[in-house]
Amino acid sequence: MNASASRGTEFRDDLRPLAARPGAHNAAARRALPAAELEPLTRLDARRSVQAVAGSLVSIAAVLAFGAAVWPSWWVVLAVLVIGRQQQALFVLVHEAAHYRLFASRGWNDLVGRALGIAGGVSMCTYRVTHRLHHNHLYGDEDPDTALHGGYPRGVAYLWRKLAQDVVGWNAWKTFAYFFGSPALNTETNRASRPLDDTSPELRSAARRDRWAVVAFHAGAPMLAFACGGSRGLALYGVLWALPLVTVLQPILRLRAICEHGAVTDLSSPLTAARTNRTWGSLANRLLGWLMFPHHVNYHVEHHLYPAVPHYHLPALHRLLAEKGALEGAEVRDLRETLSRVFAPKRSTREATT
Repeated sequence: MNASASRGTEFRDDLRPLAARPGAHNAAARRALPAAELEPLTRLDARRSVQAVAGSLVSIAAVLAFGAAVWPSWWVVLAVLVIGRQQQALFVLVHEAAHYRLFASRGWNDLVGRALGIAGGVSMCTYRVTHRLHHNHLYGDEDPDTALHGGYPRGVAYLWRKLAQDVVGWNAWKTFAYFFGSPALNTETNRASRPLDDTSPELRSAARRDRWAVVAFHAGAPMLAFACGGSRGLALYGVLWALPLVTVLQPILRLRAICEHGAVTDLSSPLTAARTNRTWGSLANRLLGWLMFPHHVNYHVEHHLYPAVPHYHLPALHRLLAEKGALEGAEVRDLRETLSRVFAPKRSTREATT
């Protein structure tokens, strides 16, 4: 595809230098992996994508069945918590589809990605447009995500207050507005990003149609639940699906985004403007990793360096880059260390307003 045809559709390579920190010797010379090493890592495996999608859907179905079986006991609370985490796993797969990384067939990729997004109340096609800007302008004026993760640490009380608001559903409308392409105020530049303005007519049209599909599904889902199960069916839909979407899912999405990009000090390189969080080691680390980073999404530096690599190859990409010394000086940290950085006193007296 030529540059003219791909304008407004592409996830561009981040060409900023990699040797952004002392100790990252000769990293700029290893700016790109040799094609022979990179090509196997960008190869899509339909079987592994099907396994990832099926695994998440089967887990959700099992927990929904459990919640329905124990209704209306307190065990439903456990079901709501687990479903919220599994909704996050679906969102990660929507992210894969937005990058065209689920299936080699564009039709199947978008069909599955849109279906998963619609179930979660988000427009995958609109998110694709928005997410392009995050990759193409990381921490720049046009990055729509800086409003969420920029400026950290903002203070321990500030972050806990935001997470508490998320838990009770106070901020859910902002999340869904973002996935519908609503402009976000970048508090670093005090400018509003307009993510749907910088895109091709084809993607803009697809985003518009997809948003209507999301609206239609969530208008019809409660009616279908009531038709199938009466008031009990409607209650189960509301408590076991809609409730975790607007409560449990929200703090997970926020905290994951902040751990991926928040409390960084060098924005000049993708090595230091994104963060890979190590989730192995202690039991606490593993549990937090399970909660926040399904489908290898914790390998975020690697994802920004090579967004064409699907999630199941990110661990291998991490090992390859580490062996070459290309991650020296990068934001690769133990998750507990990351959390200590984002839950820290704010760096300045300016109170964030996001």
